[in-house]
Amino acid sequence: MIARPAGFNPFEFVILSSLRAAQLMRGCRPRVDASAKAVVTAQREVAEGKVQRSPPAVAA
Repeated sequence: MIARPAGFNPFEFVILSSLRAAQLMRGCRPRVDASAKAVVTAQREVAEGKVQRSPPAVAA
């Protein structure tokens, strides 16, 4: 199990990891040593800070 980084609530961690896993399954290169499963690789990338969340958009 991958530990959730400080500053992320569980929902953010799951959503960001799932979006990154989808990118990995479409062929993006992993930013950490790839494991057998894209989901685990994505979780490791988020936990190690290799994938960041973007700031929320400001409505005009």
